[in-house]
Amino acid sequence: MDLLKLAQTLIPDDDLLPLESYEKMYPPRELPKGAEVTRLAPSPTGFIHLGNLYSALADERIAHTTGGIFYLRIEDTDEKRKVEGAVESVIRSLKYFNVNFDEGAEINSPLNKYGPYYQRQRAKIYRAFAKDLIARGLAYPCFCTEDDLNKVREEQTARKLTPGYYGAFAKCRNLSEEEIYSNLAAGKPFVIRLKSQGDIANKITFRDRIKGEITVTENDQDVVILKSDGIPTYHFAHAIDDHFMRTTLVIRGEEWLSSLPVHIELFKVLGFPMPAYGHTCSLMKMDGGNKRKLSKRKDPELSLDYYRGEGYYPVAVVKYLMTILNSNFEEWERKNPAEDYTKFKFTIEKMGKSGALFDLDKLNDISKTELSKISAEEMFDFMYGWVSEFGTDADRAHFENREYIVRILNLVMGTNSKKRRKDIARAEQGVRMIDYFFDDTFAPQYSYRFDGQTVNSVIEGFADIYDPADDNSAWFAKVKEVAAANGFAAEMSEYKANPQAYKGSVSDVAEILRVAITGMSNSPDLCTIMGILGKERCARRFAAAKVK
Repeated sequence: MDLLKLAQTLIPDDDLLPLESYEKMYPPRELPKGAEVTRLAPSPTGFIHLGNLYSALADERIAHTTGGIFYLRIEDTDEKRKVEGAVESVIRSLKYFNVNFDEGAEINSPLNKYGPYYQRQRAKIYRAFAKDLIARGLAYPCFCTEDDLNKVREEQTARKLTPGYYGAFAKCRNLSEEEIYSNLAAGKPFVIRLKSQGDIANKITFRDRIKGEITVTENDQDVVILKSDGIPTYHFAHAIDDHFMRTTLVIRGEEWLSSLPVHIELFKVLGFPMPAYGHTCSLMKMDGGNKRKLSKRKDPELSLDYYRGEGYYPVAVVKYLMTILNSNFEEWERKNPAEDYTKFKFTIEKMGKSGALFDLDKLNDISKTELSKISAEEMFDFMYGWVSEFGTDADRAHFENREYIVRILNLVMGTNSKKRRKDIARAEQGVRMIDYFFDDTFAPQYSYRFDGQTVNSVIEGFADIYDPADDNSAWFAKVKEVAAANGFAAEMSEYKANPQAYKGSVSDVAEILRVAITGMSNSPDLCTIMGILGKERCARRFAAAKVK
C-alpha cells in the first residue's frame, strides 16, 4: 500500500507545516533548573468543582514554588459540550481562591508564546502529526458506523471480553487499499485510529510522581485520534499540546489512570518525551459510616459556587485544601501562624496516595480562625462583597452604612487581637448574625423564664433609668438596682449563699433585658449593643418586648 498517497488522500491539507517547524515554533522554555510547567486543561462546560480547585491549587503551588509556569489550556474538542462564558467562569472562580494563571486562554500575558490555547484553534498541528502517523503505517481510516461499534460491544459483553476496538474486533485495521479507496469513493465518513503496537500481555512499570511505582499493561486499543470532523480526540491532542507547550508535570485525578497506557503509547509513536504524571487521590466524604467519593448529584459542596454562595472565606478554603494536599502543611502553619500560606514549600512528594476525606466541619473551624485574624474593616469588605452578589435587598441597604457595620463587627469579633472571637465561619452566617441590629430584619423570639408581671416590671424599671452615656460599670450598677427592686439578688454571692430568698440573680435580670433588646438569650456585650442601637430604638424595643 502506498502510505504516502493514503496520508495525502485522507488529509489533503496543503498548508500543513513540516513537523520540525513546530519544534522551532515552540522551543523549550528558558526556566531555572527544576522549574515545573503545569497546566489546568478543562473542557468549556461552565461547571468547575472542588476537584478542579484541588488539582489547580497543586498545579499552581508546584509551578510557583519551583519558579515555573502555570497555564490554562481549553480542551474544546467536543463542540457539543461548549458553554458560552465557561472559560471566563473558570478564570473568575479560581481567581476568587487566589489561584492565578501565568499564561493561557483569555489571560493577557507577555508569556503567551505557546498558544493558541484553545485546541480547536490548533487543528492543523494535530492534522500534521496524524498525517505523519498514517504515512508511517501507525494510523489508519476507520469506516465503522455507530451500529457496527454497538454490535462489537454486544459481542464482547456476551463473551465477557474487554470492551474496545482491538485485535480481531478492529474491523478496519487491515482493510486493503482497494477497500479503503472504495469506501472513500462512496463518501463514507471515517475517523483516524491509532494502529496500536501494544500487547496487553506486556507490563509497563511507570513512576507516578504521587503514587510511586505502578504497573500497567501495554495499550492494545486502536483509539480514535481524529474524529470524522477532523478534530482530534482528547488523548491525541493532549499529548501533542503537552509536548509543544513544554509541560513538565501533569497532575490529574486517579480516574485517568486507566488512560495511562494509551498516553504512554501516543508519546512513544509521536517521538515525544513524556512529561511526569501525578495522579491525585479522590475527594471522599463520610456517609452513613462509610467513605464514598464526592458526587455532583448528591453533594452541593462539590461545586465551587457552593463556597461562594455560602460566603466561605477564600483563604480558608485554600488552607483547608492545603492540609489535604500536603501532609506537613498543618505542622508548618502551627510553627508559622503569621506567615502567608504561599511561603510554605509545597512538594508533590507529600501529596496523599489514597482517598482524601473532605470534612466540612474542619473547613468551618479553619474559616472561623482565618476570619478572626482580620480587622473589622477587612471583615466588612469581605461581607460586603458577598452581600453585593448574594444578599437580599435589605442586606445591601444595611451595608451602605459602613461605619455602623464596622462598629457592630468590632463588638461581634472583639477588639483584642490576641483574644478574638471565633463565631463567624461564613459571610452569610455573619450577615444573619447581625440582623437584629436593624429594625427591618429584627425578628425577636421572646422567651422569658419569669412571669409577665416580673418581666414587665424589670423592663419598665430599666427603661426609665437607662442612659446611653453610662459606661459598662454604671450600666451594670443600674441593672443591679433594678434586680434588687424586683426581688432578685443584686450580687451573685448573695444568690449563691441563699437562693431560696430571691426570684433569681442579677444575671437573670440581664437575660430579660437581653431578650427584650436582641430577641435572644445569648449575645455579645449588651451595654455595647444598646449603645450602638441608640436610646430611641432601645426604648421602642423595650416597649414592644413587654408581655401583653
